[in-house]
Amino acid sequence: MNSALTATAAGFGTGLSLIVAIGAQNAFVLRQGVRRDAVLAVVAICALSDAALITLGVGGVGAVVVAWPSVLAAVGLIGGLFLIGYGCLAARRVLKPAALTVEAGAETEEAGRTVVGAGGASPAGVTRVAAAVGTAASRRRAVLTCLAMTWLNPHVYLDTVFLLGSIAADRGPWRWTFGLGAVLASLVWFAALGFGARLLSPLLARPSAWRVLDALIAVTMIVLGATLIAGV
Repeated sequence: MNSALTATAAGFGTGLSLIVAIGAQNAFVLRQGVRRDAVLAVVAICALSDAALITLGVGGVGAVVVAWPSVLAAVGLIGGLFLIGYGCLAARRVLKPAALTVEAGAETEEAGRTVVGAGGASPAGVTRVAAAVGTAASRRRAVLTCLAMTWLNPHVYLDTVFLLGSIAADRGPWRWTFGLGAVLASLVWFAALGFGARLLSPLLARPSAWRVLDALIAVTMIVLGATLIAGV
């Protein structure tokens, strides 16, 4: 029992140490959290993706990933370009205050433009439909961006699959218990980051605060993207 608890705690600590860092994925989850936009979906994607990758690593796939450097290089190039593109979008938001408006619920910028542009006399039903369409589009973008941010990052494969897989292998019969601890760490971190970010909403309701956040995100994304491409 003690060995199982020790392995779980070790997996939790190791997993947390690899996740808690300023990176593209964490920056994206934080932004979605303060915007209250598809938070549950984003947190679920990040946690479930980590769980799948950790399972692959513990199962011994880490060695296979490292054995194919060409695949890793391709992922690094695509991921780097994606991060730079996302960073440029964040930089553009810094220059456009209208893109930084925080609604009471999920942000639906497209819906807002549709309703306002209807001449100011839209029926309640049309307004609700427009808002629903805008929310669905925003959620879809968030989900696709989160999937790309997670699976196009070669560091995810190196850290989560290879590194955690290698450490878990040293645990022998307790390697799956170690992996369980790492999965729990991922779930706790992303849930805290996504849902806890809502506490910052009063502060980040001001456009100036959003400019600062988006500026930091832009710099982080562009630097990480350039680093990935340089390492290919």
